[in-house]
Amino acid sequence: MKDQKHVFIIAEAGVNHNGSLDMAKKLIDAAARAGVDAVKFQTFKTEQMILPQAPKAVYQMQNTDLNKSQYEMIKKLELDQQMHYILKEYCLQRKIQFMSTPFDTESLDFLVNTLHIPRIKIASGEITNAPLLLQAARSQKNIILSTGMSTLGEIEEALGVLAFAYLEQKSQLKNPSRNAFKEAYYSEEAQNYLNQHVSLLHCTTEYPTPFHEANLRVLNTLSQCFHLETGYSDHTLGTALPLAAVSLGATIIEKHFTLDRNLPGPDHKASLEPEELTQMVQGIRQIEQALGYSYKKPAPSELKNKEIARKSIVAAKHIQKGELFTEENLTVKRPGKGISPLEYWNLLGEKASKSYVENEMIK
Repeated sequence: MKDQKHVFIIAEAGVNHNGSLDMAKKLIDAAARAGVDAVKFQTFKTEQMILPQAPKAVYQMQNTDLNKSQYEMIKKLELDQQMHYILKEYCLQRKIQFMSTPFDTESLDFLVNTLHIPRIKIASGEITNAPLLLQAARSQKNIILSTGMSTLGEIEEALGVLAFAYLEQKSQLKNPSRNAFKEAYYSEEAQNYLNQHVSLLHCTTEYPTPFHEANLRVLNTLSQCFHLETGYSDHTLGTALPLAAVSLGATIIEKHFTLDRNLPGPDHKASLEPEELTQMVQGIRQIEQALGYSYKKPAPSELKNKEIARKSIVAAKHIQKGELFTEENLTVKRPGKGISPLEYWNLLGEKASKSYVENEMIK
């Protein structure tokens, strides 16, 4: 993911499988056809994640059965371990990376030590979940940290937990605490670790996110503040903002997708359908190529047009040999095979070394 020429695209299936293994496989098929790098699910034990009386978010109430609690809604969307094995294997067959976000420490342990996922995605809601962050960093896996609902200070605190876990393994720190996390964050050694292993995703935790609250300019702020690879997890409608984020320097894009926005469930309405996902991937791949490099020079394809589009100094009318060049008898016209118009003023007042007919290039 450090290669700036390639944007790592994560198709967020999330819980849009509605608890169905068959639908989850179809989501993997759609993601593979779209050409993304990874498809991501969510791994959780409902009873370890949500209190039975926990309220629903507004968007969840709008898109799901009002008679069901958040606990009941989430429980129906839980994937068991056997499903995870099958989906990971299916991703392998479809040549797409399997990812899943853990929402509790038991699920994290399963993903890291049983499924051996290559990287861990931490959801925005877990950015203050220090026990989960600590366990994630202790795994030595690369971490993608979403930052929805967060301030810069909260992000720094979360990075401090990850930094502490790194220094802890080097036997430099022993007792986790909020102060120890802060101390660890400012260690140069830990900063090097964060730079190599941690990426940040800007996002707004609302589904769908209003465009005026997407605040894409903060991508640059995150990059300047933390010096880490930065990406964007998009919850707006459509594909415009992921493309804009890539133009602003995002090297990771995460986007929810579904087989059908009309399906029941909390996240379908704010997701792309398969054809839209394909279009987004195509657009990002085009932008990757188009961003190019920071210095200005003619592109190879435009060099052949240089003489055609530029101009030369020519006779505006008949000029006799020995006659002085003046503003009245000189002008500039295409093509650019002759003397550059930049030499126009140097020619004024000079004697013509030969006679010229109208529109003849000056030599």
